[in-house]
Order: sequence, then structure tokens, then C-alpha cells
Amino acid sequence: MMTSQHDISAHTQEMNAISFASVPRLQLINICKRYNSLKANDQIHLTVQPGQIHAILGENGAGKSTLMKIIYGATRANKGQMLWNGKEVKIDSPSMARKLGIGMVYQHFSLFETLTVVENISLGLDKKIDLRVLNQKIIEVSEQYGLPVDPRREVHSLSVGERQRVEIIRCLLQNPALIILDEPTSVLTPQAVQQLFKTLRLLASQGVSILYISHKLHEIKELCDEATILRNGRVTGNVNPKDNSTSDLARLMIGRDLPTYLRQEYSSTQQMLFQVENLGYQSDDPFGMSLKNINLNIYAGEIVGIAGISGNGQAELLSLLSGENSLKNGRIFLDQQDISRLSPGQRRDLGLGFVPEERLGRGAVPNMTLAQNALLTAYRQKYTRWGLIKFSDITTFAEKIIEKFGVKAGGASAEARSLSGGNLQKFIVGREILQNPKFLIVAQPTWGVDVGASMFIRQTLIDLSRQGVAILVISEELEELFEISDRLCVLANGELSSPVQTDETNAENIGVLMSGIRSHDLSVENAEEQQVHA
Repeated sequence: MMTSQHDISAHTQEMNAISFASVPRLQLINICKRYNSLKANDQIHLTVQPGQIHAILGENGAGKSTLMKIIYGATRANKGQMLWNGKEVKIDSPSMARKLGIGMVYQHFSLFETLTVVENISLGLDKKIDLRVLNQKIIEVSEQYGLPVDPRREVHSLSVGERQRVEIIRCLLQNPALIILDEPTSVLTPQAVQQLFKTLRLLASQGVSILYISHKLHEIKELCDEATILRNGRVTGNVNPKDNSTSDLARLMIGRDLPTYLRQEYSSTQQMLFQVENLGYQSDDPFGMSLKNINLNIYAGEIVGIAGISGNGQAELLSLLSGENSLKNGRIFLDQQDISRLSPGQRRDLGLGFVPEERLGRGAVPNMTLAQNALLTAYRQKYTRWGLIKFSDITTFAEKIIEKFGVKAGGASAEARSLSGGNLQKFIVGREILQNPKFLIVAQPTWGVDVGASMFIRQTLIDLSRQGVAILVISEELEELFEISDRLCVLANGELSSPVQTDETNAENIGVLMSGIRSHDLSVENAEEQQVHA
């Protein structure tokens, strides 16, 4: 990948002439933002230098996203000043921010499902560009930055990881002088992350400033020059992340030491709770992924993890296992009962729980309250009678989720869209777990979730499995899968490898299989043999 100076617009170059002077690229002075009684941002001071990669660290709900939206003009501060290259500005819209040279990649995607990639990117650009010309630019940029995407594909056919690539490419095409990245690597492969880091470092060397939000503390240490810590809406410190351990950073973020995992070893049982036999699927979408002869057994009390690069059949597999798509080839059993032709609701009646990877839209309805969202999947838990809703009971259930899972929200009446991504994830996971499923499917359980909440969710899944629940976790976080899974397999090109005990393989071996270079055997010994023969 190469990015030359002419890739940066004349406007950006002019600002970069200022960039290496002593004037900060961005200064926030006493920024305050209040939502009714909630202080999202309280007297925030922040300075970002030209060419600096600056991290913003904090728990879910600490005020990071609100602050970024203020900088990008999507939200107005109640109080405070913003200086851009030493001059006070009032940014009242994202369009104005982009004209100044500020670009942003949101954690939650802002794409139109029925439009193509090139049409979506065209809508996000302030200057009109012929779609054929833009199509070629997207291909060039995607190849340069190691973020492959087909401009002709409709967004609804893209996986979460592929949608993330579209957002990043759209931002890069605007040639910003400051880039705000909100959890940009949540669903990228390790290789793609390193490619992105190379791009960000090159941009920084040309004077482009980067504000980087991530809960992956090892990324912060590797990439960032400075970190500003937010807690409960206030700045609690500024550090050089390279001079601090990840434990130190976590302690600064959450104000306490991280808990350690308490894990009781899995003792194999003969009770098979979930079984997939010869599952096949031919995708109707020309850009989709077909599945070939999927076989999988999951026993009571164990967690099986499926690793894989986004777009290799995860979405198709999830829709078949949950019942959203009809199964034509193969069979699925839950506790020895054939559920192959049952609807999602019928499968839930038999004890299947499901946490989808998309929080807003699939996991929860944005403009519905938490109590209403709890009702969507938990109504069968005696919260309705003769077709009538027991509102007090479902409210109590929602409040129980909030309390037990540490969800930061304004109560059961708060709308789902008012929660930070991590808190909404904790609510959705809690909603499914408190329904006492026999078998639980969880996709991307800690996507965009802070380190403390991630550990809580992972520990909760471990504890649930040891109570006899069978759990299937599909994740692109290899570290996560190794921490919680008893057995691992890989989904690549629509084919599922045979599972292997987690302690009999390693991340490098899994990564090779994810890339499609090698197939079938995940064991360390087999990988070493193949490397010798190669």
C-alpha cells in the first residue's frame, strides 16, 4: 500500500503547512454537554497536535462518543469553546466539519441498506462525482488501504466487517486533516488492522491528526502518541500509552483493578445439546457465501467458538441456526429434537437463545424502551396472559437485567438508542441469559465493548456454560475465543473445520486457516508438519 502526497487535497496541504508549527490542530476548552439531568461531558479540555494519533479512553457511557459528535458537528455543546488551527469555530453540522477538514467513522454504521457501496459513498461526499469515476477511486483506495470491497454490491448483502470497510473508505476519500475513528478495528482481521495502522501512521507523518477511540488497549499502546482518559464525562488524566501497561490503562479507565477470569475446567459430558448435520446452503445473493456440508456437535456445559474473517459465511450460518432462513439441506437438532423446519419463535420455545451481531435493528429496536425490547424475545416467559402484556412484570424483568448486568441506563423506560454500544450489548446479552436457555448462540459478544464490560460478558458466558448450557460463540476476536472457548473451529469460504481443543492450537495456526491458505486440521502439530513440508 502506498499513499503519496498528491492524495491529500490542496485544502489539507494548506492546513498541514500550519501543522508543524506550534499551533494545535484542535483545542477543546471547557466543553459541557447535558441531556436533561445527565452530564455526558463535563468541563472537557482536550488538545490534539498536528500529526498526532491521540486516543480517547473510557468505559462505555464515559462520554467519548458524545464528545466526538460535538467535534464533528453532529451534536451541539451546551457550553465551551472549540479552536481549529488556533481560530475559534462553531461547528453546527457534519457538512461544516468536513469543509474544515474533519472526517469521522462512526461505531454504528450510517449506510442505506438498499443502495450500493458506491451510491452510499457518493451520498457522503460534499462534491458530486460521476459514479463511474468514484467506482474506480473506491477500488484504488480499497486496494491501497487493504480494505477490499466491491463498489457494486448492495449494502444489505454486506457483513458487518465489510460495512466497516465502506465507512473507513468513505472517510479516507474526503482527505481529512483530522480523522475521528470510533472503534474502527472492531470487526477487522489482525492483518487488516496492521494495514490500517500503516495507513494511519503515514497520514500522521504528513500532518494529519487522528482521534482514536478503541477498547483494545494493546492497539492504543501500539499506535497512539497520547491518551486522554474520560470517566463519568470528565477528563481524569493524560498519559503516554507506550509508557503504561494495558493493566495501568485499564485501571485509569475504570478506576479499579480489572478482575481476573474465574474458570472451572470443562469436564466433558455425553449430553449432546446441539447438533448440525450436513448443513448446506446455496446463497441467492450473487455476492453472498454458500455453505458446504457443515457438521457440528455442542455438548452441555461447553463453549464452542467459531473464528473467521467477516464475509466467509457467518451471516448465512447464523440465519440458518436461528431459523431466520429456511433450511433446505441438512438437519439441526436441539436436545435431540429436530428443529430444522421450525421458525425462530418455535426454536426459542424449545430453549434456543440468540444474540445477533447487530445491536441496533436486530438485537434491539432503537426507538423502543428497554422494557419493550425485553418483551420482544421474553414474552413467552409468562409476561403475557391471554394475549395481554403484563407491563409491570416486564418492567421488573428489564430492571433486573439493568441491575444484574450493570447496564448504565435511565431505567426500563429509557430508549435503546440512548444507551452506549457496550451498555446496549450488556442488556441484550442479559435479556437472553435471564431466560434460562438450553443453548445460546452469541455473535460478536464484545464488539465495541470496553475492557471491563468485555470481561464481565465473557465471565458471564463461562459461568453460564458451567451451569450446563451449551454455547456457540462466533467472533472475529481471536483473543476472546481463546479466553472463553473449550473447542475452536474456523469458518472459511463457507466450510467449517473440525473442532479442536483450544489448548491444542494457537492464534497463528487459527489465523492461517482463517486466511484460507490451509484447511481442515487446527492442531499445532499438524501445522508445524505442513510448514516443514512447505
